[in-house]
Amino acid sequence: MTDETEELLQIHYQGPIAVVAINRVAKRNALSDTLVRAIQRCFESFPEEIKVAVIHGNGEHFCAGLDLSELRQRNTSESMYHSRMWHAAFERVQFGGVPVIALLHGAVIGGGLELASAAHIRVAEESAFYGLPEGQRGLFVGGGGSVRISRLAGVACMSDMMLTGRVLSAQEGHQVGISQYLTATGRGMEKAMELAARIANNAPMTNYGVTHVLPRIADQSIQDGMVTESLMAAVAGSDPETKGRLAAFLDLKMNKVQRNT
Repeated sequence: MTDETEELLQIHYQGPIAVVAINRVAKRNALSDTLVRAIQRCFESFPEEIKVAVIHGNGEHFCAGLDLSELRQRNTSESMYHSRMWHAAFERVQFGGVPVIALLHGAVIGGGLELASAAHIRVAEESAFYGLPEGQRGLFVGGGGSVRISRLAGVACMSDMMLTGRVLSAQEGHQVGISQYLTATGRGMEKAMELAARIANNAPMTNYGVTHVLPRIADQSIQDGMVTESLMAAVAGSDPETKGRLAAFLDLKMNKVQRNT
């Protein structure tokens, strides 16, 4: 990555865990095009030993959305290509090589909420608040929010946020399904790293099935989903690492039985 990118996105490795920090504190970690492209490059190029990633924001906020200083007039084609560039970046978060935990605190607004919704698990601190101000600015979400946020919080909730400018507190966001875990302010990283350590110990093929296949099953018909599930179960069950884990579990169980007889 370039020096400019490294200033915008700080990446640290802790064993099998990548900790990715958005680093535009003076801008409340607002998303510039340069930063969005850096996120894409980051999540498609982790070292092989990395099994899970945690993304958070430096300073008081996760991400305050689109950097409005970059907002300019675009024709229809330019606007579509710009949106698709954001789609490509956030798809690498959702469908990259590792499960992703988003640690949310402070502002999680607009594009920041779209980025958070691309993660697989969201840990929110009590300081977090959520908004989709696009509707008040004559805009529409363009980073995948209409697909991902509506699946988390529901179409009715997302419509309310966009039509009225309603801001959800951390507790309200947790109740509608934006976050899976809610912690006291300042305790989110501890929880995120605890979860990351558990995920890193899973069989990689199981993690792949959960992050890549499960969301697609949810979009299929019931019968198509059943077939896809069977295929994924067969792939995971025949993976050499899975076989080794099952053999070790059965040996341990057999030894316990023998000790108790």
